[in-house]
Amino acid sequence: MEFGSPTISNSALWAGFVLANMGLILLVYRFFGRYGLYAVIVASVITSNIQVVKTIEVFGLVSTLGNILYGGIFFATDILTEVYGRQAARRGVWLGFIGMALMTLWMQFGLQFVPHASDFSQQALTTIFGLMPRIAAGSMTAYLVSQHHDIWAFLFWKKKTKGKFLWLRNNLSTLASQAIDSVIFCSIALWGLYDSSTWLQILASTYLIKLFVAVIDTPFIYLAKKLSRNVLYREVTTERG
Repeated sequence: MEFGSPTISNSALWAGFVLANMGLILLVYRFFGRYGLYAVIVASVITSNIQVVKTIEVFGLVSTLGNILYGGIFFATDILTEVYGRQAARRGVWLGFIGMALMTLWMQFGLQFVPHASDFSQQALTTIFGLMPRIAAGSMTAYLVSQHHDIWAFLFWKKKTKGKFLWLRNNLSTLASQAIDSVIFCSIALWGLYDSSTWLQILASTYLIKLFVAVIDTPFIYLAKKLSRNVLYREVTTERG
């Protein structure tokens, strides 16, 4: 494989994007606390479901774009669960759902307007958002099921380990939840769009790539836990003031 090939270029870009995304989530959390994480979840749900229509090759695997941002949602949810508890994490999940549902509805209305003769965007918008109802159905079903499982599993392992081994509950909850998410999403959103061989490769590679994201986010969740003391103090003093 030659240096500069699309695979190597994509792989390097992918790794940089993962690290940048995790760092940005921590930065937003540092300055805006739980509300920053809510904003990250909404933005990530919407953007990842737009990016998913693009198929890429990374590390020799055919996958859909969007897995990096989507993996970041689990990272943000785990921070909310660890620091703020079940209710705060569920609120973030439902805010993401509402954001995606509204975007899908609004874009379907937008596509119905007859474009002016000078317009150049209708075809591109139709290509991307014309698939959105099916993608949204698969994504939102997978999202709600997997995210609620992630919150439950995270707290389950936190109780089992008596609050120790943050890395263990972070990874065990996310890895199982990502498997649930991948199967549900690929079955509803992508079945029939590709031949069976490509579909299976996308399913397998999607999960593998999500596993990479889950493992990479482990040191970042420790950084988030370290930041949480100052963030919580600022939130409490702000609310009192």
